Amino acid sequence: MSSPTPPVPRAAYFVSDGTGVTAETLGSALLANFPGIRFLTRTIPFVASEAEARSVVAGIDADAEAGLDPLLFVTVKNASLRGILSTSRSTVIDLLAGHLTELEDALGVTASEQLGNYHGLGDTDRYFARMRAVEYAIEHDDGQSARALDQADVLIIAPSRCGKTPTTMYLALQHGLRVANYPLTDDDFPTEGLPRAIRAYAGRCFGLTTTPLRLSQVRHERRPGSRYSSLEQCTIELRRAEDLYRRNRVPFLNSATKSVEEMSAVIMQTMKLRA
Repeated sequence: MSSPTPPVPRAAYFVSDGTGVTAETLGSALLANFPGIRFLTRTIPFVASEAEARSVVAGIDADAEAGLDPLLFVTVKNASLRGILSTSRSTVIDLLAGHLTELEDALGVTASEQLGNYHGLGDTDRYFARMRAVEYAIEHDDGQSARALDQADVLIIAPSRCGKTPTTMYLALQHGLRVANYPLTDDDFPTEGLPRAIRAYAGRCFGLTTTPLRLSQVRHERRPGSRYSSLEQCTIELRRAEDLYRRNRVPFLNSATKSVEEMSAVIMQTMKLRA
């Protein structure tokens, strides 16, 4: 019996006059609501001229000709460039137009068409705060430094490969928070309290856990066939970590089915942190 033919994927373009971060983030969030469809995504930043816009249209039309039925997510403020992009053989989702119109009505002024304005530094104090937060996160990744832990907004603790580092970096880069993380290892057990290095900061700790199977799979990619990646070892470490969290009233989250964005949002809400 022949296997069913897989559905044809859809092309999805994220096009911007700036870095493309806004288009990609918002567009991806929308596409995530359709898990049964496979999307071939492409981000095209810095579309600032009519020639560049027409080049994008040519690529989209080629995908349309190939049967990929493109979607186009746009964050371009210049009306003439948006007009060119709208001629493509795609379904256009303008992520700014309606909102800008609403803001213009509310504020009584016309929005600037300066390219990439919302992708620039904006508030320079906030920008440099994010950069300092990233430097702090790098210095304090994986328990490398105990210096200035009293300045941490949150301290993420977990066994190895539970998602500490990507969550730390996301909170630093996106929200400007000073985040340290600390790996729970065999040397930290048995103990009733938190490890000595972070014991004084219990009120700032947030724990991560996952499922033993997921942890074993992730560790196997790093050290295949090792005790470190065995299901038995992963089960023991996760059980000890969760017991530690509960004994010390450390809030924690299972990262197995959560994105970095979701975990960061939960951490900020639970720890009452503001960017």
